[in-house]
Amino acid sequence: MGYRVVQWSTGNVGRHAIAGIDARGDLDLAGVWVSSDAKDGKDAGELAGLGRELGVAATTDADALLALRPDCIVHTAMADHRIGEAIEDLCRFLRAGVNVVSSGPVFLQYPDGTAPPDFVDPIREAAAEGGTSLWVNGIDPGFANDSLALALTGISERINEVRCLEILDYSTYDNAQVLFDIMGFGRPMDEVPMLLQPGVLSLAWGSVVRQLAAGLDVTLDEVTERSERLPAPETFEIDSGTIPARTAAALRFEVRGMRGGRSVVVLEHVTRLRPDLAPEWPQPAGQGCYRVVVSGEPNYTVDLQLLGTDGDHNTAGLKATAMRLVNAIPAVIAAPPGLLTALDLPPVTGRGLVQLP
Repeated sequence: MGYRVVQWSTGNVGRHAIAGIDARGDLDLAGVWVSSDAKDGKDAGELAGLGRELGVAATTDADALLALRPDCIVHTAMADHRIGEAIEDLCRFLRAGVNVVSSGPVFLQYPDGTAPPDFVDPIREAAAEGGTSLWVNGIDPGFANDSLALALTGISERINEVRCLEILDYSTYDNAQVLFDIMGFGRPMDEVPMLLQPGVLSLAWGSVVRQLAAGLDVTLDEVTERSERLPAPETFEIDSGTIPARTAAALRFEVRGMRGGRSVVVLEHVTRLRPDLAPEWPQPAGQGCYRVVVSGEPNYTVDLQLLGTDGDHNTAGLKATAMRLVNAIPAVIAAPPGLLTALDLPPVTGRGLVQLP
C-alpha cells in the first residue's frame, strides 16, 4: 500500500494529476472530488482521459472524501477568482489531519512579505491544529522560478541579477475565464483587466522574487511592477474564443525585486496569442519556454522547452504543474507541519518513474 491520495478537481491541471498519481507505485488514488453534477459518479480514468477505468468514482461529497482520512489531497481547483473560498477549503483539509499539495492560491508559494496576514495566518493555524503541511507550487510560480533558478545560481562566482521568464503562446490554452476575465485578452485596450489592477501582479508573483531573494540571502528594498500590452491587428480565433481586432492580444509584464535602486531578481512574462505578435519582445526557444538568465560572472542562460506528446506546449505546462505537485507528495508528508516553501523541501526527483524494459 502506498500513500492514499485524493484528487481535488479534474480540470486542466487535475486530470493530469490523476494520471500522475496512477503512474506512481507509491501512491494510491483513494478518491476524486468534482464540482459539477455532470461529473459525479464518473470513473477517474474517464475524467483523466486515460482510456481505461481506475475503479474510483468521482463525487461531489467533500465530507465523504475527508472521512476517508487520506494522507494527502492534491488540490488543483481554480483559486484565482475565489481566493477566500480556496483558503477556507485548504484550512478545512489541514484541520482534518490531511496534508495538501496545491496549485493555488499562488502567493502561498512564499507568502512572507507578499500576502496579507488574514490570508496566511489561518493556514498556519490550521496546519498546527491538524499536524499537517501545505505546499503550494507548480511550474510558474513554481519549479521554473524556484528550484531551476536557484540551482543555476549555485554555479556562479558573482550575481548581478536573476531573471526568470515565461515566454509562451497562450492560443491553445483553453480557459476563457483566465484569458479573457483575468488577463484581459480580447478586451478593449483601455479596459484594465483584473491581472493589471494595482498590486495584483505583486500579489501573484511577488512570492517568486521574494523566495529567490531569500534563497540568495538578499533583503529587498521593494517589489515593483510594470506592464505593456499590444492589440490584435485583425480579428482571429483561439481555442478559448474570438479575439476582435484592436483588442488586447499580447501582454508583457515584470515583477522586480529591488535593492539599492536596481533590480536584483525579476519575474517576467511574455504572453502572445499569435507567434507573429510583438516580434521585438523576447522570443521562446522551441514552441514555448521558461528561461532563467543569471547575469554576473559568468553569465548563464537556461531554456526549459515544453512540448507535450500531443505536440502542444500548453499541455506540457499543465502537466508540469500537476507533476510538480504529485511527485512532491512523499516529501510533503514527511516534512514537519506548517506552510512549506520550496526552500523547505529536499530535491524532488522522478524517483520510480523511469520506464524500464
